[in-house]
This record gives sequence, C-alpha cells and structure tokens, in this order.
Amino acid sequence: MSVKSSISLTDQQDAFARSLVDTGRYSSLSSVLQQGLELLRQKTEAEAAETEGLRRLIQRRVDGPMISAPEMEESIESMIERKRRALRVDP
Repeated sequence: MSVKSSISLTDQQDAFARSLVDTGRYSSLSSVLQQGLELLRQKTEAEAAETEGLRRLIQRRVDGPMISAPEMEESIESMIERKRRALRVDP
C-alpha cells in the first residue's frame, strides 16, 4: 500500500535525487526516497541489534566470575610476555 506525503528537500538533496532518476538508476523520485528510507531502516535496526548484543555481553561480564587484581595483573603480564616473544622484542 502506498501513502502520498508531501516532503521538503534541500536544493542539494533534490538535485542529487533527480540526478539518480535522470541517469536511470531509479525510475522516480519516490523510488529514490523509498530506497533511502529502507536503507535508514536497515541501519537503525542493525544499530539496535548491535546495542542489544553489547548490553547482553556487558551483563554476562557483570554476572560472570570476577578475578582479583593480582590475577588480572598476572594475566596482563603474561599477555605482554607472549606478544614480546612473538614479535621478538626484548623487555
């Protein structure tokens, strides 16, 4: 189903949309705007999914086991040492 709407565009937006129609990339200005809105919808949904995934990851980390400061320091030192050996860098 289609709904007719009246919108306002800047001169630059209008020129760009018309150039897409003039070059045959789209059949009408409506097609250009529909595609633009579809891309914006997809981007918005992808960002929402990514944000939700990050929230779940953070919550799992918060709910997960904690390590002590000395354990964290040892883990970091171990990681640095592995990288030094891999890159053959002297301490």
